[in-house]
Amino acid sequence: MGVPNLGAGTEHGGDPLRGADRTGGTGAPECVGIVLAAGAGTRYGKPKVLAEGGAWLHSAVAALRGGGCDPIIVVLGATGPSPEIVDLPAGVRHVWAADWATGMSASFRAGLIAASRTSAAYAAIMPVDTPDVGADVVARVTGAAFAAPSGLARAVFHNTPGHPVVLAHKHWTSACREAVGDSGGRTYLSGNNDMVCVTCDDLATGNDRDYPASAAR
Repeated sequence: MGVPNLGAGTEHGGDPLRGADRTGGTGAPECVGIVLAAGAGTRYGKPKVLAEGGAWLHSAVAALRGGGCDPIIVVLGATGPSPEIVDLPAGVRHVWAADWATGMSASFRAGLIAASRTSAAYAAIMPVDTPDVGADVVARVTGAAFAAPSGLARAVFHNTPGHPVVLAHKHWTSACREAVGDSGGRTYLSGNNDMVCVTCDDLATGNDRDYPASAAR
């Protein structure tokens, strides 16, 4: 699979796209926050970006923003290219993954493509359906990525890989190339033994929500 064309997603909102300086002019790393919210939420019964009146989306954005990420990009898909049906928080950019139905990798690629048009040196990626992951988790994982020579880190909950995942800019092209179907960043990350695993059991469960709270399981 080839490296995706930078025109594969359509980005809207936020400030005009910036150039290649990825230090913010201060020497401190900039980290873009990406919320993956393109799926149809078949098991949930509707797209999870709409779950609980948009509360999950607002929670994910608040976690990334509170953890130091700026700008924030929300990847849409099943709800269509217009954000009107989605309660986007103020100041958030959005991009539509037109091929969202092919799997999570489509939104993963669309998010990183949009991120490449910012000046960010890192990207912190979260799905929309982990509402108990807060800013403290994001800050811990981004800090680990900034300090690691590899520039790669991810949250781990009870020995299970979770989110956010943080990738330095140097990894984005390769990660996009290896993202196929529902793999998202999993294929690329599993092949990097220098990724830092950051234990966050004390801060959150990291559980993703596949069903409404009222559904009997």
